[in-house]
Amino acid sequence: MATQIAPTENPQAADMHDILRRQRAAFMAELPVGAAIRKDRIRRAIDLLKTHQTELVEALTEDFGHRSKDQSMFTDIAGSVGPLKHSLKHVDDWMKPEKRKVDFPLNLLGAKARIEFQPKGVIGVISPWNFPVNLTFAPLAQIFAAGNRAMVKPSEFTPETSDLMSRLASKYFDETELAFINGGPEVGKEFSGLAFDHLIFTGATGIAKHILHGAADNLVPVTLELGGKSPVIVGESADLDVTTKRVAMGKMLNAGQICLAPDYMLVPRSKERDVVGGLTSAAVEMYPSLLSNDDYTSIVNGRHRERLQGLVDDAREKGAEVIEVNPAGEDFASANSNKMPLTIVRNPTDDMKVMQEEIFGPVLPIKTYDRLEEAVGYVNANDRPLGLYYFGTDSKEETRVLDQTISGGVTVNDVIFHVSVEDLPFGGIGPSGMGSYHGHDGFKTFSHAKSIYTQPKLDVAKMGGMRPPYGEALRKTVKRQMG
Repeated sequence: MATQIAPTENPQAADMHDILRRQRAAFMAELPVGAAIRKDRIRRAIDLLKTHQTELVEALTEDFGHRSKDQSMFTDIAGSVGPLKHSLKHVDDWMKPEKRKVDFPLNLLGAKARIEFQPKGVIGVISPWNFPVNLTFAPLAQIFAAGNRAMVKPSEFTPETSDLMSRLASKYFDETELAFINGGPEVGKEFSGLAFDHLIFTGATGIAKHILHGAADNLVPVTLELGGKSPVIVGESADLDVTTKRVAMGKMLNAGQICLAPDYMLVPRSKERDVVGGLTSAAVEMYPSLLSNDDYTSIVNGRHRERLQGLVDDAREKGAEVIEVNPAGEDFASANSNKMPLTIVRNPTDDMKVMQEEIFGPVLPIKTYDRLEEAVGYVNANDRPLGLYYFGTDSKEETRVLDQTISGGVTVNDVIFHVSVEDLPFGGIGPSGMGSYHGHDGFKTFSHAKSIYTQPKLDVAKMGGMRPPYGEALRKTVKRQMG
């Protein structure tokens, strides 16, 4: 296999263009890309993750300062192997041409139509820091299944993990199959402007705007997986014990550094105190201590920790009640750690930054409502979220919430879980994203659906009067089409 560029030798613009040129040339020479080749690449990715799982988990821990190793195994290692196995299992069926119907009278004359799914070519992947392994290898599952090659720009915020993935990729893949391009914002900017056949970006909405500008010069189709403020609507019929345990788990997983984390709760006014109590109890039960608790993950770095604290301070200064769930009474301020406890913000107002920005951490505002229409109206008055979560057993109320709101996806009576169903498309809408991937939908995203029409032996154009000089036969054809 060709030698991969070492992670310490970050290629400049000319090198990126050269890798892209060589990948595309290798891709074109390989057409058509058979199922065996696709499966082989998927299997090598699985082997990489399984063989080097311990090293990857250690790198994640190093990058975060502290990250639960069990969590990393679940979210990043097993969470990547699952989509790869799903693609491996289904790629033969996905590759089959789709027959399409031909309208009358061509269908009676023997005309045929089908769609064949061809690989697009070279796919660019810009992956984030919060789940750096999963959000690199999960899209690669469908990218490889679709018969493509890939160039990956991982996050500079997780340098150990990014370097390790790059080094491991060079052992398992030729650079013309899979290449990693490490570096900071300037490298990322240049990467996003490459003439890929498709580009998938996972990250912040603000950065996505720059990604789109970069891709526009080459008319590169883009899939954007963003975030936003995913709301939890607690219905009157909700089981509060179930609700608060599940919301607390979702909010504290990865210390809330999840694009789908519940961002704020909308709660019936009469149930607000019970919800606060339930969240507190659930957090204490899961994490009786935090600073030395191996299960609880740190905020990725000091800058993000300061940003989160700034949101809390701003809310407090503007009149919110702030409840820090600190069951062991630990001193976070003087600790040499970026860990942060679950922080509940009661009575938030729209002028507070915590209600304006995506939180991406263990800070949870709780707003109250008197009528369901208020909760639905509040969601609809703001940007469309990546996820929406409804808790309750009232089917009519559930239908109203789902019918009258628009979001990337929904989990009912839990949070985040819809992303774990590989056969559901995952994506946002509007400011929370563009396009989708996962499973069969991801295969289609990274494939070109080529329409193919086969004309029968009969001279259809002559029979329909379509060949000049025009006359009565064409007028009959038009009249038939007009009904």
